Amino acid sequence: MGLRLLHLNLHGLIRSHDLELGRDSDTGGQTLYVLELVKVLAARPEVEKVELITRLIIDRRVSSDYSKPVEKISNCAEIIRLPFGPKRYVRKELLWPYLDELADQIVQRLQKENNLPDWIHAHYADAGYVGALVSRRLGLPLVFTGHSLGREKLRRLLAAGIDHDQIEQTYSISKRIDAEELALAHSSLLITSTKQESEEQYARYGRFSSKNVEIIPPGVDLNRFHSKSSYLKEEEQELNKFFKPFLRDLNLPPLLAISRAVRRKNIPALIETYGRSSILQQRHNLILILGCREDSRQLDKQQREVFQQVFELVDKYDLYGKVAYPKQHKRGQIPSIYRWVANKNGLFVNPALTEPFGLTLLEAAACGLPTVTTDDGGPRDILSRCDNGLLVDVTDLEAFRDGLETAGSNPSLWKTWSNNGVEGVSRHFSWDAHACNYIALMQKRLKFLAPRHWRLANIKEISPIGQKLIFLDLDNYLDQSKGLSILRNKLKDYSMNHKIRLGIFTGRSIKAARYRFAETQLPIPAVWICQAGTEIYYADENKSDIFWQDSISVDWNRKGVENVLFDLKDYLELQSTENQGPYKVSYLLKETSDAILPLVRKRLRQSGLSASPHLKCHFYLDVVPLRASRAEAIRFLTLRWGLSLEKVLVVASQQGDDELVSGLTTNVIPFDHDSSLDGLRFQQRVFFSDSKDDLLDGLKYFRFLKSH
Repeated sequence: MGLRLLHLNLHGLIRSHDLELGRDSDTGGQTLYVLELVKVLAARPEVEKVELITRLIIDRRVSSDYSKPVEKISNCAEIIRLPFGPKRYVRKELLWPYLDELADQIVQRLQKENNLPDWIHAHYADAGYVGALVSRRLGLPLVFTGHSLGREKLRRLLAAGIDHDQIEQTYSISKRIDAEELALAHSSLLITSTKQESEEQYARYGRFSSKNVEIIPPGVDLNRFHSKSSYLKEEEQELNKFFKPFLRDLNLPPLLAISRAVRRKNIPALIETYGRSSILQQRHNLILILGCREDSRQLDKQQREVFQQVFELVDKYDLYGKVAYPKQHKRGQIPSIYRWVANKNGLFVNPALTEPFGLTLLEAAACGLPTVTTDDGGPRDILSRCDNGLLVDVTDLEAFRDGLETAGSNPSLWKTWSNNGVEGVSRHFSWDAHACNYIALMQKRLKFLAPRHWRLANIKEISPIGQKLIFLDLDNYLDQSKGLSILRNKLKDYSMNHKIRLGIFTGRSIKAARYRFAETQLPIPAVWICQAGTEIYYADENKSDIFWQDSISVDWNRKGVENVLFDLKDYLELQSTENQGPYKVSYLLKETSDAILPLVRKRLRQSGLSASPHLKCHFYLDVVPLRASRAEAIRFLTLRWGLSLEKVLVVASQQGDDELVSGLTTNVIPFDHDSSLDGLRFQQRVFFSDSKDDLLDGLKYFRFLKSH
């Protein structure tokens, strides 16, 4: 049986044909790379099937192609679209609250299949977050490619003078960095395009390990991007007609830039440089392919700002007749444009402030078009192998101008660069070479795991948790609940008749929890999630679930946690011994603070500790293994015993309970809940009660007590 592969690419617009590259900041080179990778892997004899999971979108503003649940790419590859979050198309920064829902869907979907994938490859931070959860729950190897990184983006934006709060508001940068750290912590392998990415960007992450890195440059489709074409005359005639409305003299060698209209691509700096140089204006036209647009007013804010700068600079330097920036183009025209520019002895220009790789550089090189490019990241690796142009400091406009003027002044050197580029891409950057390296490394580096052994070994056991579960918080909700007598009678009836059982959350030990619970006179719980999610007990058993302990204990270092946080004693104090656990270090905040959780999280990461902090009720801080939490304990139980997440109802009332109110569980928020939970009102499977009969109202609202 061949390899089965699963790729995750969650944002942007992706389909098997006519990619809308440059439509917005989310639909760029990453989308193209992932689609091409899936295609080339599906064509390999070792591969049986490749699935690409993305988001299902129902929106009149975009093509109906993105609303198809399944789209066939080839006999061995297909795109699977799953609905999560709003139906409409939204930018990636707005998807974070819905990613847990997607992770739950993917796990449920994979559970139903006879053959799990051999590995998951997650692309970008959002997919990395989802991939980490799926990998954790199913024991599947995770491969991660960040494509671009939050820490690097934050560094660049701060250097540009943008306020941190504004960056956070626009880019949700802290969520992105947290997701990247989580993905790195769970990854068996990290694939980067360049050595610089690994050594200068990923290395700034606490959970990064250089042992897990492999550098595999992306490939180029040499069937599309090539230097010669029997249709060159037709291509030339078509593109002459295409650019004629913009350019007075079509015979001048063009300077060509192809990118999305986003700040990082630094297109205004190229126009500024061109506008300041009479030599460049006399010698070259400037062609800007910046994606497709109908009406610039309908673009997102960043794109509008970039286009406004373009329009203003063209006007400032009176560049009309010298600069082309067409509103529309077809993806199929891009190879022809490269060849058209090369045929006129032009240059390809990449002025990006940061360039993790630079696939357009390879496309241009394959078409015989020399390059003047930013001296950052991928271009360094590409030019070191292809020797087909110049690296320049694009932040220094004089150096940028000198590079462009020099590159366009020597026809003999241009010819050498052109030939070098064609040969270099063919030798080092073909898709065949990429696919061979990719599969060989996976088979060599990944530890292939069987599906979780506890599910197979215990498949004949009778489930101790019933057909439905209601989880209550012993330490908070049951302490404050006014309707215990009514709840007591309801649960007694339904636990006997319809297999609806009770589950308990608590930060206490199982012994202390049972002692306190006895006072409630509620039916004996089917399951106890104790010690802040680090221990699971069933009914009246005294031994915790050993499979859960095995799952969460990976790389746990309790003493290391205490040592790393010791010097925060002005803010934290260890709780008493009876409140500690083998997989939980518990602290009490001396005063409440929003800053303490990020600070503790940072300390743990920088020390390379596989641990995660959780703040409950504003004052109680528990540090537990990275793979442990109350939410993950619930997922473990449903996987272990074959229970659907929709049949688990959770009552969440306090600060810190937001981790529970995510994904596919059913959730009830009581009338007197902590205000920190108000932001969860947008979640679909959440009921906010407006009466003191909160749980009973929630049970009625979801019809949870029905026998089905």
